[in-house]
Amino acid sequence: MAERIYISDAGDHVGQEVSVQGWLYNKRSAGKLWFLLVRDGTGIIQSVVFKGNVNEALFQECEGITQESSVVVTGTVSEDKRSVGGFELQVSDLQVQQLAEEYPITPKEHGTTFLMDHRHLWLRSVKQNAILRIRHEIIRACRDFFDGRGFTLIDAPVFTPNACEGTTTLFETEYFGSKAYLTQSGQLYMESGAMAFGKVYCFGPTFRAEKSKTRRHLTEFWMIEPEVAYMDLDGDMDLAEDFVSHVVQTVLKNKQAELKAIERDTTALERVVKPFPRISYDEAVAILKKNNVEFEDGNDFGGTDETVISEAFDRPVMVHRYPAQIKAFYMKQDPEDESKALCVDVLAPEGYGEIIGGGQREDDLAVLQRKIKEHELPEEAFQWYLDLRRYGTVPHAGFGMGIERVVSWICGLSHLREAIPFPRLMHRLSP
Repeated sequence: MAERIYISDAGDHVGQEVSVQGWLYNKRSAGKLWFLLVRDGTGIIQSVVFKGNVNEALFQECEGITQESSVVVTGTVSEDKRSVGGFELQVSDLQVQQLAEEYPITPKEHGTTFLMDHRHLWLRSVKQNAILRIRHEIIRACRDFFDGRGFTLIDAPVFTPNACEGTTTLFETEYFGSKAYLTQSGQLYMESGAMAFGKVYCFGPTFRAEKSKTRRHLTEFWMIEPEVAYMDLDGDMDLAEDFVSHVVQTVLKNKQAELKAIERDTTALERVVKPFPRISYDEAVAILKKNNVEFEDGNDFGGTDETVISEAFDRPVMVHRYPAQIKAFYMKQDPEDESKALCVDVLAPEGYGEIIGGGQREDDLAVLQRKIKEHELPEEAFQWYLDLRRYGTVPHAGFGMGIERVVSWICGLSHLREAIPFPRLMHRLSP
């Protein structure tokens, strides 16, 4: 009986008879030959059926095999640089596990709505498959970065009693007679973790009920959030700089085939090495004014603003010290200018905007209590958070990085919906 292998390992079995279990991706005929492209999730291999090597019934059966039919193909692996993946399978046997119905996704152009309605099938395409493999590599690189630097993974809850990023974008749910909210961020819990473990991170889904139809927003997305005790804003920027550089360079090193499959020009990505330029909010505003962008000083930057700012640099740019009034209650004010917050956003090049937001946290109990009142938040819901300032408060800082925004940037996507397996948008809850 032939050994079952994965297509990605075909190069280790040249000259051997093996079995591949997968699905028919495409096919074509040439007289006494059938060329079957078979995929198994790890790759695609051209399986050559020669009439002289198989019985007549098997050869005729190839005529009726439909796209995405599940098949088990047995044959000898041979090297062929012209073939997909560089190897072929000289078929000696073929078994159809299930003959697929007419496949809805064809080589013709399909609209976005159609493809999103069939997202569960669209994932099988070469491009979507490559994007999600790159996503996997990004997540692996994120974990390796923090795990390799002594961080402890602390899982944050999904149900929370309080807001983190403001009350206007909360998903509210009934929770056994009281109200609960789907988490907007694990940051407050990571601050607790940092006081117990020194340096921690969480990685999980977060939810924002933003009524936005832009290419940069999802209602459900994944975020990785480190937090470090005894760290200030400068240390936070150093960490973010090292982190982003590591993730991008790891993907470039390990996912060349996938980047090629999606036709990504990696020239700009190759420049993503530290040091990153660091500019203040005021310096960023000056760039906008220099480029004749209408912008009211004191506001947050919009997508177009971020694009113009980032175009002034050849790699990610770190914008720090935004106006305190537009930042969250937990951001520490700059002691040298209390109108500014000790915060930082990392803006990706090529028009992809903010990928990281973070900063130094307010560590003074009285100041934090005042800010909670100013933001009209219920203090009773934050008593556990205030305890962190009552029992051994220290300077600390951290940030959050949205996985989908990084996937979108590294893959050169036009919309975040392709950066996650099953996107959730204002008007999309299925599949």
